Amino acid sequence: MLPRDPTARPSPAWRGAALCAALLAVAGAGLYARSPGASAASLVALPAPAGATLPNAATQAAGLQTVVLSGGCFWGVQGVFEHVRGVTRAVSSYAGGEAATARYELVSTGATGHAESVEVTFDPGQVSYAQVLRIFFSVALDPTEVDRQGPDSGTQYRSEVFVRDAAQAGAARAYIAQLDAAQAFARPIATRVDRLDRFYPAEAHHQDFLVRHPDFPYIAAFDMPKVAALQRLFPAQYVETPVTVQPDAVQPGTVRHVILQPVRDPA
Repeated sequence: MLPRDPTARPSPAWRGAALCAALLAVAGAGLYARSPGASAASLVALPAPAGATLPNAATQAAGLQTVVLSGGCFWGVQGVFEHVRGVTRAVSSYAGGEAATARYELVSTGATGHAESVEVTFDPGQVSYAQVLRIFFSVALDPTEVDRQGPDSGTQYRSEVFVRDAAQAGAARAYIAQLDAAQAFARPIATRVDRLDRFYPAEAHHQDFLVRHPDFPYIAAFDMPKVAALQRLFPAQYVETPVTVQPDAVQPGTVRHVILQPVRDPA
């Protein structure tokens, strides 16, 4: 597993090893079915949840909603949803464990019950809960992986939807069943759906990490392709300027343009 904590001041030798590992992972993209961090060009948009309705005046009147999503390293999941139209805030966090263990160095042991997660706050008048789920399963992770994503392994990297109420839980379970029935993936979906008791925001240096460090080897190899896939597959939901937790995360003139490579339409 690649070390990811940017506060560790990696040595030049580690930087070289990390870059080599990242490049090898990208080169081996074809070995993993629907691995978004490996090959964004190979992804297709999953079917919309059955019976889903588009945002409208009635849903907008309902006010902001939240859901907490776990799909491996929170850097990439946060980076995706910071570029989704209608998302007002995406906070890297820990969910599933206790307050006393909601610290990166403890969560990284895999023994706390926490999952690296992102609390997504969204305006249902612009992006519906169904659309949030569709984007999550299409580009943010490989939901068939168990206790791992890409190069990262451990229970803290599990796939999970932490829901606020029974309606969210029912919609998430129904969508997972729909995708499994359609054999959208080569293997059954392993994503759990559980009630959210509470979540704990991650340390400040983990917030907006993709926006602030797009050239970091891990980000370049595994997470920027997810943002590219979002732009290609969901152009109506994509916004170039991200919404960030830290106001100064995006300085004028530093917003990175995602460069898309020409791809063939899926058969």
